[in-house]
Amino acid sequence: MTAKELLNKYLIDNNLRQTPERYIILKYIYKTQSHFDIDYLYNCINKKEKISKATIYNNLEMLTKAKLIKKSSFNDTRIVYEKALNKTQHDHLICNQCGDIFEFCDPRIKNILDGIEKITNFRVQNHSLNIYGQCNNQKCKK
Repeated sequence: MTAKELLNKYLIDNNLRQTPERYIILKYIYKTQSHFDIDYLYNCINKKEKISKATIYNNLEMLTKAKLIKKSSFNDTRIVYEKALNKTQHDHLICNQCGDIFEFCDPRIKNILDGIEKITNFRVQNHSLNIYGQCNNQKCKK
């Protein structure tokens, strides 16, 4: 299913209106290639469309509940979102200096999670691994 089809299903199942703004927001989210915050999304959308920040914020919450996007909090203050549809398991490297977020995938982490399930008889449904440090960008090396 596409993101639009999943949104349609979620809206119908939850008796929510299928407004043009919701589809515009979803379109811009799925054009984005990296993590984004509400300000970034607002600026992208409002170059061509006029949608209030409050409308965008409320729809981000709804899209999170619909599992079309994932909400993450880094450094206890910065809230960012990322696409969730067809996203493979990945973890994050966060630069303490510039704030950039890098995704990485290490198959050994899946093996560790499988081992935890086997040893503890606990079914892991999801996990989050955020590693903080300093990236190799020129501005951060100084």
